[in-house]
Amino acid sequence: MANGSTLPRRALGRQLRKLRERAGLTQSAAARVAEVSPQSYGRIEDGRQTKVTDLGLNALANAYEATDEERRLLLDLAREIREASASGSGWWRAYADAIAAGFDHYLALEEAASWVTTWQTTVIPGLLQTRDYRQAITWATNPDQSPEEVNRTLDFAARRRELLERADFRFEALLSEAVLRYNVGSSTVMTEQVKHLLERSDAPGVEIRLVPNSETRPVGLISRSFHLFSFPPLPTSKLQEPPVAFMEGFTGYLHVERDIEATKFSREAERIRHVALSASASRDLMLRISKERQ
Repeated sequence: MANGSTLPRRALGRQLRKLRERAGLTQSAAARVAEVSPQSYGRIEDGRQTKVTDLGLNALANAYEATDEERRLLLDLAREIREASASGSGWWRAYADAIAAGFDHYLALEEAASWVTTWQTTVIPGLLQTRDYRQAITWATNPDQSPEEVNRTLDFAARRRELLERADFRFEALLSEAVLRYNVGSSTVMTEQVKHLLERSDAPGVEIRLVPNSETRPVGLISRSFHLFSFPPLPTSKLQEPPVAFMEGFTGYLHVERDIEATKFSREAERIRHVALSASASRDLMLRISKERQ
């Protein structure tokens, strides 16, 4: 599996920021050394897609008084970026017309992750949605879309769900029981959606756990819905990138990448696990809900 260039770009940015701050240089000064604009250098440290050459990295390593080991690490990461970019990752670019602005960064994180935890209080997470459920949401949020545009969105969602078949990918869905009680589309749509969750809960690498409505501890209600991405070590440098949290709102997306803030989401996920039913008890509850809807 190709991680894509997201992880090595983030790792390179983190290493450059650490070395620059140790050297006491500003981003503007670093940009002059690398012979790029301050905006471009800022994007490099942010792990965004920006061209960076070995020549520029060597110049930065000199300015930062990097050790031989630190210099090799920078060049190894640059090589990983080039190799990942050449591997053809980023399948979703073929669906650019069906993707909301800013969601491509989420998709890159999702592709690079080895473990995704999601906590949802209102809707079924995208990787577990049936086509009819996704269609009902699409119609509700984009009522002016043409049938062709809607189908394009649904095809994109189906392609994205193939991620669950990847052997090295784990998906943990922590859901409020209320998510299964809402009537999205119709009762028939929800009946089929709950059945789909039951089927998916038996699949390798997928765990679905419910927080029942009877739970009196309001864990997770304050934080609201979120996704938490955990990553494997990079293949060459062996660096382990820290988790990234993601929140989706009505007006846009929020990526939480600072270690101290992302750690809060990791702790919140652990608290939610403590109040959630076991996977087996969650299946029992899903079965009861499914029978109630029949």
